[in-house]
Amino acid sequence: MENIIEKEELLSLLAEKKYPEIKRKLEDMNPHDCAALLSDLEPSVLTRVFRLISKENAAETFVEMDSDIQELLIKSFSDAELGGLTEELFLDDTVDIIEEMPANVVKRILRAASPETRGQINELLKYPDDSAGSVMTTEYVELKADMLPSDAFRIIRETGTDKETIYTCYVTDGKKHLIGVVTVKDMLLSGEKPLGDIMETNVISANTLDDKEAVGKIFLDYGLMSLPVVDAENRLVGIVTYDDAMYVISSEKEEDIQVMAAITPSEDRYLKTSVFSLFKARIPWLLLLMVFATFTGMIISSFESALAVCTVLTAFIPMLMDTGGNTGSQSSVTVIRALSTNDITFRNIFRVQWKELRVSLLVGATLSVANFIKLYLVDNLLLHTSGLTVQVMAAVCITLFAVVVAAKFIGCTLPLLAHRIGFDPAVMASPFITTLVDAVSLLVYFRVAKLMLGI
Repeated sequence: MENIIEKEELLSLLAEKKYPEIKRKLEDMNPHDCAALLSDLEPSVLTRVFRLISKENAAETFVEMDSDIQELLIKSFSDAELGGLTEELFLDDTVDIIEEMPANVVKRILRAASPETRGQINELLKYPDDSAGSVMTTEYVELKADMLPSDAFRIIRETGTDKETIYTCYVTDGKKHLIGVVTVKDMLLSGEKPLGDIMETNVISANTLDDKEAVGKIFLDYGLMSLPVVDAENRLVGIVTYDDAMYVISSEKEEDIQVMAAITPSEDRYLKTSVFSLFKARIPWLLLLMVFATFTGMIISSFESALAVCTVLTAFIPMLMDTGGNTGSQSSVTVIRALSTNDITFRNIFRVQWKELRVSLLVGATLSVANFIKLYLVDNLLLHTSGLTVQVMAAVCITLFAVVVAAKFIGCTLPLLAHRIGFDPAVMASPFITTLVDAVSLLVYFRVAKLMLGI
């Protein structure tokens, strides 16, 4: 970490106009660290320092910056500077930046880009945001089956600086149909055999319109460094690289966490998100859940007479509802994770339900026994005042057992049903499961209590 220059040192060198030393220190820094340093500077200082970085490192540093810093820099660039930066960026990075920028900035970027680059950018922008085509790049090494490794290495040396990866190369026929994959290692160790003899023909690929989350799963399943993307006729149109796949996976996980917490997903960082944006992301779900929770109140109201006869029943409502919600959430989170890793599908619903049923019987029995002991040792005096100590204890424990079984069943079933009909399973996580289980808990509790206590 000795190559990292501190902000105070940078400002001191800038004040002394030691530009060559600043340039040297910035060149030695990792682009991620350099972006973090520059992002902490005042706008006027930021633009001065950024211009001291070489074109190659400037592009890598620029990609690591937040969109608001990128926008600030773009507005400070001349058309020539912006055009030079655009040519240094990889196409997929340029597209990602464009998607974050306001319309006036996008127009400047496209105007500054070369006609060829502008055409490629526009082509990538045509794909849906959630598709493999939206995260791919067209900068890959394309070879032919009749080439020798020496021919391939010559092409790599001539064009490799403009490619995102040169380790994995793609073999196509005369019509750009993908017919094989060959690595630099394969070519180095094969002597002078034609690529057609050493390439891997069982190629794992994605279609341009495949869901980008599915692309991320392919990387995890097969341990790939890059993935070819083909059109409906198996023509190679681009590749997805490992870093882009990991970004997709990370973004999808963050989105699932937000949905599971009943928050509309947002890609903005917390400190850069306005209060009103946070309000808009949270209030729809809270309003919906509040409406659902109304049914819970209606259930309590309908059994008001029973509660009036045996008021001690009220004391155990929070425990039953909380336990039901917690056990239901455990099952839903487990199933959602299994769905996200392709460990299960809707076809496994009966196996999942059978497994969760057995788990719920064990959990329910354990909690009921523990609760009976707790009622006897801790709540005995409270129960004694009702005159129905044994009956109330039995009603609470039986209800607890039934609620756990029902909550586990609901928690494992709803995500699978949501997945089957095309909804995000994460929607059926904690808030919805808890709200539904609360209503079920109260219905079971009051029915059991009325039956056992005769009220």
